[in-house]
Amino acid sequence: MAITINIYYSGKKGSARQFVQEMFSSGTVDAIKQEQGNLRYDYFFPYNDDSTVLLIDSWTSQEAIDVHHASPMMNTIIDLRKKYDLHMKVERYISDDKMPESDQKYIKK
Repeated sequence: MAITINIYYSGKKGSARQFVQEMFSSGTVDAIKQEQGNLRYDYFFPYNDDSTVLLIDSWTSQEAIDVHHASPMMNTIIDLRKKYDLHMKVERYISDDKMPESDQKYIKK
């Protein structure tokens, strides 16, 4: 099982992409990826939307997320979100790790 959170950051005049650049340059992304329970922390840029960035953030458990939220890195993230005046849309998913047989024929391995 995994808990995956999709966070869509949006801002004006490239601010969401600047946020991502600073997340990397500050070492925050690398530090988050090293946290116990982190499975994935990757940013993506929608092809047709220059004002939005998608973060796919995945964890082994709610406890791991809670520890992350209590870490000093959260203050860095919050400060950077304020700095770049970002707004967020959040989606949360819990995996069941089961792929129905009816879907298997559509997946190329």
